[in-house]
Amino acid sequence: MEDSVQPAVTLILPAYNEVRAIAPAIGEAAAYFRARACPCEIIVAADGTDGTRERARECAREDPAIRVIGEPARRGKGRGIREAVAIASGAVIGFADADNKVPIGEYDKLAPWLNEGYDVVIGSRAIERSLVERRQPFYRRAGGRGFHYVMQTIVGLPGISDTQCGFKFFRGDVARDLFRRQQIDGYMFDVEILALAQRLGYRIREVPIRWRDDADSRLQLVRGNLRNVVDLFRIRAAVGRIPKSANTK
Repeated sequence: MEDSVQPAVTLILPAYNEVRAIAPAIGEAAAYFRARACPCEIIVAADGTDGTRERARECAREDPAIRVIGEPARRGKGRGIREAVAIASGAVIGFADADNKVPIGEYDKLAPWLNEGYDVVIGSRAIERSLVERRQPFYRRAGGRGFHYVMQTIVGLPGISDTQCGFKFFRGDVARDLFRRQQIDGYMFDVEILALAQRLGYRIREVPIRWRDDADSRLQLVRGNLRNVVDLFRIRAAVGRIPKSANTK
């Protein structure tokens, strides 16, 4: 890709200790956008010490459209994506998990809504026509339902059924605005971004996608959930301080 050509899409791949998955994820994404003649920039946000960042840099040496950021310490998915958005140059900016829970081809379902003028388009596992090919264990599904209830009670995201699917895309200027305001480093950054988007009046579309569990969750069920609840209250307080008229689009 020529340096003077703005990418149509910046795809961010957050990856914590994903050394086996990262090269295939990069390769599939690059091939997908190349087949559609869509200039794409890929930013890998890779924390950890298992060699993921180094493997991604090997890929970057072969393709100047790939960039790699990250640190050995685990700093949080929200922080990694926030830092990637800050250097992204795409007209559309989005992220997908490196473990390929959502195949990159599902972007075909989101792109038309961005073209129609929606500001934020998110993949969902919880609405009609979504396809879950490999379900999570029962205890995780029950925990997910409990989380959704608690999240809606504390933060309130009317009209959004699945906040945590890691497949979200934004108009570039909208992504930069939202992530400039975003503060949560951990898993609740998804809730924060959507709460900010609703507060600021951005148009959000939830789209059914194909999803499969990989049976490798990094979430700590007890300590993680306590931290998540604290973050939800932080989100409610911070978003509540923003005037609803703050969006001047």
